[in-house]
Amino acid sequence: MSDSVAALRLFCRVARTESFTAAGREVGLSQPSVSRIISKLEKDLGAALFVRSTHAVKLTEAGADYLDRIEPILASLDEANHVARGDGKLKGRLRVGCATSFAVREVIPRIPDFVKEHPELQIDFVLTDSMQDLIDQAIDVAIRFGELADSTLVARKIGETRRMVIASPAYLEKAGTPKSPADLAGHQVVVGPAGMGTAGWKFTKKGKQLSVRVEGQVTVNVNEAATAAALAGLGIITTSYWGCKSEIESGRLVQLLPDWEIGTVEVNALLAGGRDAKPSARAFTDFLIRSFRNSK
Repeated sequence: MSDSVAALRLFCRVARTESFTAAGREVGLSQPSVSRIISKLEKDLGAALFVRSTHAVKLTEAGADYLDRIEPILASLDEANHVARGDGKLKGRLRVGCATSFAVREVIPRIPDFVKEHPELQIDFVLTDSMQDLIDQAIDVAIRFGELADSTLVARKIGETRRMVIASPAYLEKAGTPKSPADLAGHQVVVGPAGMGTAGWKFTKKGKQLSVRVEGQVTVNVNEAATAAALAGLGIITTSYWGCKSEIESGRLVQLLPDWEIGTVEVNALLAGGRDAKPSARAFTDFLIRSFRNSK
């Protein structure tokens, strides 16, 4: 890739992260190197793209207009390069945003064949249970659980998973096994991101709906921690089947109230750039859809 194109890509990342340091970290460059490249770009253009201060880097009006025009061009260049190669192999860098537990348990174990097929593609996993901003964090494809807000992004369904109420045998031996959702009111509940909070867990059985308020001594903000808390005997949790599959199969955790439904969760891939998404983002999404379909 030419130095000029690399400089343009770096400009876009500085603009989105508002930081020379953060942008440099993404591509393995020091802050002074990034600053030098951006300064040369500004000199070549004859325009100031950023206003620099000790606290932040902000786009100038000219810089904002330049960003709006350059990002689609770079996306089109990626597409053109992919088509021109004609071999179906992908190059460059693909950034995948995903919840930590789902990535570790379900996504990463599936991708050896994809990596083998595209040995020149660099895949960066950006893992967090919080909502990611695809533009600001340069995420090419984000895997999201639950209902999607209205968006101009293209969403493709990967699959869906049912929620389960689970606990460890040790906890149940100590506290007893709930026979109905109402019994949960007398139990310790670990509230996590996959749960529905203290406002209540909503159950359905043969058209009958029931909402139960739950309380607990322990609250966690990542799903893997909720599963760990259940394993430690701290209480009952609700999570997706994908978040506890191996523990259920091994007997380390037990499903409760199997006759009651607590909902299903749809899993979607959101592609940055919409219909102009990177070829690698589209290919990776296609791969995941096939993989999850074949594993049913």
